[in-house]
Order: sequence, then structure tokens, then C-alpha cells
Amino acid sequence: MSTTRERRLAKELADIHSDKDNSGVFAQPVDPANLTHLKGTFPGPPDTPYAGGTYQIDIVIPDTYPFKSPVMKFDTKIWHPNVSSVTGAICLDTLGSGWSPVATIKTALISLRMLLESPNPRDPQDAEVAKMMLENPDAFARKAHEWAVKYANAPRNDALRHNYEPAPAPAPRNDPSRYQGYNKDLVDRFVNMGFDVDAVVEAFNYVGIDRNGGEDYELEEAYMGDITARLLGEQ
Repeated sequence: MSTTRERRLAKELADIHSDKDNSGVFAQPVDPANLTHLKGTFPGPPDTPYAGGTYQIDIVIPDTYPFKSPVMKFDTKIWHPNVSSVTGAICLDTLGSGWSPVATIKTALISLRMLLESPNPRDPQDAEVAKMMLENPDAFARKAHEWAVKYANAPRNDALRHNYEPAPAPAPRNDPSRYQGYNKDLVDRFVNMGFDVDAVVEAFNYVGIDRNGGEDYELEEAYMGDITARLLGEQ
């Protein structure tokens, strides 16, 4: 007798097969007798360095599915900040803490395809790729496309275009604007404890510390505790 999980997976796979032309994603079992190990595929999105490539995803279904997300990784090598260029491991909320039991294999694959459209170098899986994307987006796009051609059988596009932009230069460390109207000595009392200026100012804003017209003053002990807790990630 099939289990509830197996019946759900069979239903999901039937939906994926019937909707593949609309959804753009596909998945099937590696072994028809075992629905807990699948291979998914989807095409690289248009107007990206991955366009025209075909990406294969390894999918392992845990015993507690759908209450725990499927374990997915890229079989196809890809140059992308949210995918390991070595192992294919993926950094995506919907495959971790953001997973919901109402999500499906199809919606997870669609989310991966969308990740190729909108890389997030601020929350990387591969720090080297993310650094290149932030500092030299042209080089990133060229390398992403080269890998798409080499590993995903994408057609070469010598007129590759992208909308990636370099990260803005950080404000100088002594830039008064970093203090956002707070007195420098007031902020630096926390900076001298080892915290970053921007983190301290963010904590001040979170707690609601009075700017006092930019003048220095002694903070109440309760506020000191709240600020410290915020800086230590306890709030």
C-alpha cells in the first residue's frame, strides 16, 4: 500500500508532466519504482547569461516531506552567487527556513529558475562568485555565460547584455553621514567595544535612541542593555 507521501509525490509528478509547457520545469524519478530520488530540469531564463542552457537538478525527498523541504542541488555546473561552483549546493530560503508544506517540487524548481533571473550576491553560497558579481558585473556575466555554454549547452551569444550593476563604494570610515545625526563620541563608546559604526547606528535606530541634537550624553542603563542585546543578535 502506498504511503501518503508517495501518493502526494505521484500527484505532484503528474501535475509537473501535464503542466511542463506552461511552467517551464520538469522532473521525473531516476528509478520509476522510487519516487524519493528525482531529476529536475529547466531552461535558463531569457535575457540572462544562462539563456538557452538546460540545467539539471538532483532532488532527494526526505522522509518527512512535505513538512521538510526536498534536498536540491545543481548537477549542471553553474557560475552563480547562490550556487556552489564546486558542489552545486544552493542557498535559497524556500529550500530551507522558508519552506512551507503547501509548496511543491514544481514551485521549488520554478523558484530556482527565478533565482537565475535574480541572483542575490548579498546572501551568497559561493563567496568568490558573489565578489566578482559585486565588483565586476561585466566579468561575472561573461564567465556565467561561458559556463552556460560549456556545461549547459547554451548557444554562444557574443552580444551578451545584462543589467547587473557594481556595488556602490562603501562610505569612508570617518564619513559623518554614517552617524546619522548621532554624536560621534556617543556611537564610538560602542564602536570601542568592537562593534561596527553602521551596526551601532542601526541598533540606536532600532531601540529609538534620542539624537539629542547631535550632542553627547549619558545613556540610561536600560538603553545600554537594549543596544548591546541588539548588537549581539539577541533582539
